[in-house]
Amino acid sequence: MLSFTSVGILRTLCGQHSNLCGKPTAILGKSSIFQCEQQFLQLKEEMYEVRIDATLQPGSLTYGECLIRGQSDEEVIISTHICHPSMCNDNLSGIAVATFLARQLEKRDLKYSYRFLFIPGTIGSITWLSLNERKIKNIRHGIVLNLLGDKTKFHYKKSRRGNAEIDRIITRQLKHRYEDFGIIDFYPYGYDERQFCSPGFNLPVGRLSRTPHGEFPEYHTSADNLDFVMPEHLAESLDLLLSVVEEIESSEKFLNLSPKCEPQLGKRGLFKQIGGQSETKDYQMALLWNLNLSDGEHSLKDIEERSGLDMAILKDAAEALCKVNLLKKI
Repeated sequence: MLSFTSVGILRTLCGQHSNLCGKPTAILGKSSIFQCEQQFLQLKEEMYEVRIDATLQPGSLTYGECLIRGQSDEEVIISTHICHPSMCNDNLSGIAVATFLARQLEKRDLKYSYRFLFIPGTIGSITWLSLNERKIKNIRHGIVLNLLGDKTKFHYKKSRRGNAEIDRIITRQLKHRYEDFGIIDFYPYGYDERQFCSPGFNLPVGRLSRTPHGEFPEYHTSADNLDFVMPEHLAESLDLLLSVVEEIESSEKFLNLSPKCEPQLGKRGLFKQIGGQSETKDYQMALLWNLNLSDGEHSLKDIEERSGLDMAILKDAAEALCKVNLLKKI
């Protein structure tokens, strides 16, 4: 039996602040101990004693899981937390966006499989990882979704790896769409990305949100309600994620079959004149960039971004390398 007793004035016990986020009636959510209800406001401002008795014993944890199968067993994890649904931005917005994303994807012919997790924060991801270690090897990308319904700019928190393909894809999509957005390096605090990215798993999982947790006054208060979250901002978040999925699905990758030092290209007829001098140089550099970055981790889009070369030339070079068995498509 666990026992907790606290004595204090009403305002301290239930977390009511006189001018929380500029709204005198806003209530601070205390999800780690208790969630205050509106009836606390009807009590007099006096001293109260609160006693909580709890029993520590074997129990159960319920979470939702939806797998949309693609052509491959390789998976993309989409995770969102469900542990305090009374708050709209944190995190009914993540639940709503993930649900509509799943509905869109189930209509498509997909290359990857997509696993949606609706789990309590922290303990949910720990439980899922504990029960599903055999599936970890199939995870190629992952995104934790939260705080997606307000009007502020997007923020993306990178995976622990810092340069995983999902980090590069989401960064590219944000650059393509917006002038103002935030990129956050990984740190071991926040939401479930810190469990997926713990060193024993080190999965390529980042986090997409708008203003991060704790950085807006409505966070974890009753002011995080339907007035704070707008349908158009949820739709914009969904649209961004659909563009991320589109790049994941269309990503072309190759594997260098002769990766130890550079192979001799002249004898294979690959160093040759194909036009003007600058065009010849670009093609030759495209051959070298393809050989160097075709490690199974970098896509042609990554190589285009890194090299500054035109995608058409990179594709021509990749096809030429495949024909002489120096690359294979994966």
